[in-house]
Amino acid sequence: MKHILVLLTLVLFASCSSDDTSKDYTSLNEEEIKAYITANNLTAQRSNSGLYYVIDEPGIGENPISTDRVKVSYKGYYTDGTVFDESDDEGISFFLQNVISGWAEGLTYFQEGGSGKLLIPSHLAYGSIDYNNIPGGSVLIFDIELIYVNYVTENDQQINSYLSANNLEAQKTDSGLYYIIDEPGDGAQVTLQDEVSLTYKGYFTNEQVFDESASSVNFNLANLIPGFAEGLTKFKEGGSGTLFIPSHLAYGNSAIGGLPAGSVLIFDVEVISVN
Repeated sequence: MKHILVLLTLVLFASCSSDDTSKDYTSLNEEEIKAYITANNLTAQRSNSGLYYVIDEPGIGENPISTDRVKVSYKGYYTDGTVFDESDDEGISFFLQNVISGWAEGLTYFQEGGSGKLLIPSHLAYGSIDYNNIPGGSVLIFDIELIYVNYVTENDQQINSYLSANNLEAQKTDSGLYYIIDEPGDGAQVTLQDEVSLTYKGYFTNEQVFDESASSVNFNLANLIPGFAEGLTKFKEGGSGTLFIPSHLAYGNSAIGGLPAGSVLIFDVEVISVN
């Protein structure tokens, strides 16, 4: 399907440039939504913006905020039941900043794992303009399931899948970091205040290497991503093992230096010396 949720810059521009000929569908949409709710015996809540939403399952994870990335499965249709867009069961990922305002607002009423329905008037979607075969002034209804908020749950599943596929046993910290100690080392324990000399190889869960030291390199732990810094404190001088770092302990929702946003980063490390 065509996944029409994402609002491109061109669409935003077109909406702004056509204000002088636009029609206000607010009252008509309100009546249409209320009639649909009544006809289908729905219990819906209305926000101050005019969005209606139905929460079937609230979810048990975190609520997304406007700057978050989410993964959602959905079906979009009109009040007459005609489907205009639908994701597969796996859902699609996007940032709330990049979708129509009714979606961006509506998803904040759900927690991760939640599901329900959004009934979006046209002033919170595409207004009075036609867009991708959606007539101007249309009320859009979406059945949605909020699969993930950001990458925490998804990364945890990816790490566990990798461990299982490779017959590895790792320990998990409260932060969500996983690590394996092959050799604990017999020297000084690494602390967050230390500078260390180490060798490393960094790769993704598909085994693609993205970085590797040619020889030992020196790092101050204060200057490292949180997952790498925390992981090194599990070793003593002379120790070696593997760190499995979820994106919230690395680069989060940002793509950095060729590393895709939300990536799990795996590092084989050996601590040569401490301070």
